[in-house]
Parts: sequence; structure tokens; C-alpha cells
Amino acid sequence: MDLYLADKIILVTGGAKGIGAGIVQVLADEGAIPVIVGRNEEENRQTVADIEAAGGKSWQVTAELTDPAACEKAVQAVVAQFGRIDGLVNNAGVNDGVGLENGTYEGFMQSLHRNIVHYYLMAHHVLPELKKSKGAIVNISSKTAETGQGNTSAYAAANGGRNALTREWAVELLKYGIRVNAVVVAECWTPQYETWIQTLPNPEEKLREITSRIPLENRMTTAEEIANTTAFLLSRRSSHTTGQILHVDGGYVHLDRALANA
Repeated sequence: MDLYLADKIILVTGGAKGIGAGIVQVLADEGAIPVIVGRNEEENRQTVADIEAAGGKSWQVTAELTDPAACEKAVQAVVAQFGRIDGLVNNAGVNDGVGLENGTYEGFMQSLHRNIVHYYLMAHHVLPELKKSKGAIVNISSKTAETGQGNTSAYAAANGGRNALTREWAVELLKYGIRVNAVVVAECWTPQYETWIQTLPNPEEKLREITSRIPLENRMTTAEEIANTTAFLLSRRSSHTTGQILHVDGGYVHLDRALANA
């Protein structure tokens, strides 16, 4: 299926690795020009080089997204380079473990800047261009907003905010024909996830336990599977889909966990 994404300029925050890199790869495969926006220039450029080596197109802007001024400058740089923006994927963030009992005000606020404030700022600064292109926004979110996890109050709050902003922006931007949707991630295999699992006492056993509870095929979601849904939501193939919060998780959040072992 042609998603009609050829030569579309789509910003992907945190697009150098993990889920973001998966999204960038799929967009490039569809003929789009994904622009990576992230803090690590070396990683950004390596991912761009990988895309170009495979015959695709990509670009990068180095920006520390917790700095509000950097968000605006990143958007300005893309407009200066390409003259337009056709889509935004808000993806950057980290489950940083700022809990209630042992967290602090400072840590909580820093986490919100890492995980939700730049979602707003990037959308705010991209909006004038999306109004021209009738582009789309996809917010990558996490199951923690719905299921809780324990010891991650700030990240859960940020993801609740991501889901709420998805619906709020979908309403506000109806008059411009701009669609806004979210993709919720549950258990997705990424380098960050692998790093986390290795911090546990019995990582292999814990991984088997987690995958056994994922109803569909008892396996982790892949970054490519998140990316495929994201690309669809960015495309005009999903032209009447807005304000939706889609779970790409093998049924992890909503299906009876007993099914996983049936």
C-alpha cells in the first residue's frame, strides 16, 4: 500500500535510536524525509548515514529538547532547510524512575521537561507549517499512564498528559484539517529496554516472565511494528482518523493476561 509519504518532511524527536530510529527507518522506506531531532549529534548523524546508505533520505538537527529555546530553533532550522514541515512525531523521552515516596520536586519537574513539555513546545512551533501542509501529529505514549508501574510518578504523569494532549489537540486543530493521534507502547524491545532488563537480578528469567504475559505470540513488540502504525497515522491513508489512542502491544494492556498462558 502506498502511504503517499514520498518527500514528506517529518520531524521525529529522539529519532536516532530505539523506537525513534524504527520510525525514521520506516518513514525513509516509504520515501519520506525524516528529520531526526535529538541531543546526541553523533548518534543523529550515524542514523542519517545508515538511512542514506540504504538509499533513503534523512536529515538531523541537534537539540536539547529540555531547553525550550532549542525546540524553537530546531523547527526553524528544518524550515530553513526544506521550506516546509508535513508531520511531527513526538517520541523523545525516558522512563526515569521519579517516584512518589523517594522522589523530589526538582526531579519531578525535570522529568516533566524530559517527557511532556517538549511535546507541547514542538507541536506549538511546528503548527504554523502544519496549517499550511495540513500535516499530522503522532504522539508516542506509554502504558504507564493507564496501568501504572510503580516508582515512576513523573513518567506516568507525562504519559497521561501525552494522551490528554492528543485528544485536546485533535479538537483544537479540527478547523485546520490537522489530525492528531497517539500510539501507546507497552513492552517493546529497544536498546533502552535491554539496558533496563540487565539491571535486574535475573534478567533472562524476568524477560521470559514478561513475554509470557503478552497475549499475542508471547513476544515483545518490535520498534518496526510501532513505526508501521505511526507511518500509517501520518499518511492520508488514515485521512479520517484523529483523536485516537492506539495500542500496539500484542494485547498487553487490554486483553486478559490469562490468555497468554492458555
